Amino acid sequence: MTADDGIGQLRSVVLDCPEPRELAKFYRGLLGAELLDGNDDDWVVLIDESGRRIAFQTAPEYKPPRFPDPHASQQIHFDILVDDIEVAQAKAIALGATPVQLDTDGAFRVYADPVGHTFCLVWLPDE
Repeated sequence: MTADDGIGQLRSVVLDCPEPRELAKFYRGLLGAELLDGNDDDWVVLIDESGRRIAFQTAPEYKPPRFPDPHASQQIHFDILVDDIEVAQAKAIALGATPVQLDTDGAFRVYADPVGHTFCLVWLPDE
């Protein structure tokens, strides 16, 4: 085994939030993932068709990240690849996303989920 082999595989990305079931509904609509069985009020897991998992756990004193703020960190964010930014943006906003930074220097726009985690809708430039 070399240092590049690692010691395991990523199982889930976990987001803290005040209400896991509600935030899972948002991401289910955004990503099309399915809710796994065995969830409870404090722990909810989504899984997509390729087996990627996003989990949501209760953080009773949750405070959202502040973006853009040079004195605060995003902590984590998702880049979500889309085919049509205008269609994807309208759907994301209808699900409860808030635009944060729409004017960027690249092929992405920044949004916040309903509890403040940032994510980007990313598209491939026309070639």
